Amino acid sequence: MAATVSFSLPSPHGPRTVTLSYARVGTGEPLLLLHGIGHHRQAWDPVVDILATERDVIAVDLPGFGASPALPDGLAYDLSTVVPALGALCTALELGRPHVAGNSLGGLLALELGRTNLVRSVTALSPAGFWSPAERRYAFTVLLAMRRAARNIPVPVVERLSRTAAGRTVLTSTIYARPGRRSPEAVVAETLALARAEGFADTLRGGSSVQFAEDLPGLPVTVAWGTRDRILMRRQGVRAKQIIPKARLVRLPGCGHVPMNDDPALVARVILDGSR
Repeated sequence: MAATVSFSLPSPHGPRTVTLSYARVGTGEPLLLLHGIGHHRQAWDPVVDILATERDVIAVDLPGFGASPALPDGLAYDLSTVVPALGALCTALELGRPHVAGNSLGGLLALELGRTNLVRSVTALSPAGFWSPAERRYAFTVLLAMRRAARNIPVPVVERLSRTAAGRTVLTSTIYARPGRRSPEAVVAETLALARAEGFADTLRGGSSVQFAEDLPGLPVTVAWGTRDRILMRRQGVRAKQIIPKARLVRLPGCGHVPMNDDPALVARVILDGSR
């Protein structure tokens, strides 16, 4: 069941209330799941039930995405705001220092939570922040094209396309290597989530100068990359390993940028192994 939690964050104009939507299921050590830009917490649905057999799983909608409202005036969509917001979420839900797994933007946020010592372990699936300037420009161009398409295709057309494997490929093959596996309902929901994400433009703008460049000594870190990632090329995983030498670098054969849908069993195992 979805729920919300609210907390106060400082801003240049005084305290502001931030509200985040999340879903929580399972038992065991807490595991926080963070989705990518333009997506929503349901990106994790293919793996949640597997993870929940061994973890207390909290899948959150990032600010301005999914069911989480936009940030209030005075707060920017950048790491210096969103990372403390996720820390405040952990405090409000009494998670202590949870394990965290993130995909794309969520992977970068997971690493930042690790850098600020707010989590016990990090699993980053195709994380942002290890790009060259040219790779970042390419990724942003692809993301903007996806956003434009999601906003311009009429909802009845999205619904019609979602009913066939070929149509789901048209809508989601940029992020999934096996788009036909995604359910029609999920494809419609995530296309609408991308179209309606209030935080998209500001989050993308805030990432234009982001580069992750710090080691995370003493923290268990797993970096996993799909071999068929069409947004962030897998060579960026090698750079991540150079920056975080003790990280476990895992190859996800046949997986795209959002690998949870392409191989749920493999991705769940990588996350569970990385959060021991």
